[in-house]
Amino acid sequence: MSSDEFVHVSTEHGGGPNPYSSVSEDFFNNTKGDRQYTEGYITASIRQKHPKYHLTISTGYSLNLLGFADSRADATYTPHIDVKETLVERQFMPPARRYNDELGGAFVDKVVFACYDYTFKGNQFLVYIVDGHDGPYHPPPYHYILTEDSKEDNHASAQKKTDELLAEASKWSQDLHGEVYVFDQGFWQKNRELWQNIQKSNWEDVILEKEKKEAIIEDVIGFFDSESRYSEFGVPWKRGVIFYGPPGNGKTISTKALMHDISKRTSPAIESLYVKTFNSFQGPEYGIRQIFLMARRMAPCLLVFEDIDSLVSPMVRSYFLNEVDGLESNHGILMIGSTNHLEQLDPGIAKRPSRFDRKYLFDVPTREERIHDFSFAYMKEAFVAALLVIVARTDEKRRFRHREDDLSDNILWKELKKQVEALRKEMDDESDNVASPSMSGMWPALNSILDEHRAKPMDINSRAMPRYF
Repeated sequence: MSSDEFVHVSTEHGGGPNPYSSVSEDFFNNTKGDRQYTEGYITASIRQKHPKYHLTISTGYSLNLLGFADSRADATYTPHIDVKETLVERQFMPPARRYNDELGGAFVDKVVFACYDYTFKGNQFLVYIVDGHDGPYHPPPYHYILTEDSKEDNHASAQKKTDELLAEASKWSQDLHGEVYVFDQGFWQKNRELWQNIQKSNWEDVILEKEKKEAIIEDVIGFFDSESRYSEFGVPWKRGVIFYGPPGNGKTISTKALMHDISKRTSPAIESLYVKTFNSFQGPEYGIRQIFLMARRMAPCLLVFEDIDSLVSPMVRSYFLNEVDGLESNHGILMIGSTNHLEQLDPGIAKRPSRFDRKYLFDVPTREERIHDFSFAYMKEAFVAALLVIVARTDEKRRFRHREDDLSDNILWKELKKQVEALRKEMDDESDNVASPSMSGMWPALNSILDEHRAKPMDINSRAMPRYF
């Protein structure tokens, strides 16, 4: 009998999804052995299992459907399949700061494969979230959104429902929610800790001439109220401001106070974007491009370049200036650049109109604004140093009380004068150097106090907690 007389019969399925298995089974089967094109494989599987549904596929670059539903009263989701058929990675994220953290970290779930019954504005969806990356790169998970087609319905209507969900969820995912966008190492990241720190900043902490402080506030805050005025005169609605001067005289705290002020605005909302570096995995030009693309997308916004003289190197100068004042519109963007060395800043940035139009000098405070020739930052340093020494002197705690008599008997006043003298001596000794005074003057006082206590045994009794020195 020849081989042609035999008919090959096989019960094995080909390379595609098995029509008799679930989507989750197909997903896990695809992770075994030879990998295939996951997106195409899962798409084929979903269409097999849900032939009456309209399918829309969206990547997760700017989409977080679960987070969006958690923030809305008109959106909910519940698991559609058994938890044993899902793949969710759970990880504990330690607190950003170990010391005195109130939350103590949090658990974060990363969905690798799951399916949910999703409701938005009364419309029902079936959503698969699949993280099935192929190759060396790891893109975000894909969202497979299904809408059931009824006899009265059609594909256009189903797509319209899905598009409404995608539009609102994507916008929510991109918006800031008690955060600040920070550009670092080629990526924009949402930073909640920086936003919280900004909320503590205010103009009362800024030691600056009253007229100059009011001019800065009017220049920056007034810009965001003047779109119509710019349009009336046919001038592009964009601006650049430079803060310059010696370190420790209020440039950073003034920037934070401005960021705090604009964070309270709601109509329209003004967001802050903070740039740490131009460096990225594709070079500084790519970083600059991503910075301005985000600024244009988030406008109206405040774009902050701290130490701009060190950011704009000769290698990227031309590219940066083209983004600042090139053919593309920067409508609604106000830039703040700070520098300690204006003379080192490229003239194309510092002196060219329509780029950074205004410059504000943060000089050493005037005699009325300072105390014994110290700036606000130095006085704050002396005050902190004095407090540290007082805290270390545990034997003097009982004598530190509020006194109504002369300040000469006040321990805080006496220690503050010592720290001021130490700082002044350092400033006089280093008058020929660029470096600012440090707090090294307080360490001898602290060390002598600690050495005294180390020689003593621990003071332990029934009424007191042990003290370790």
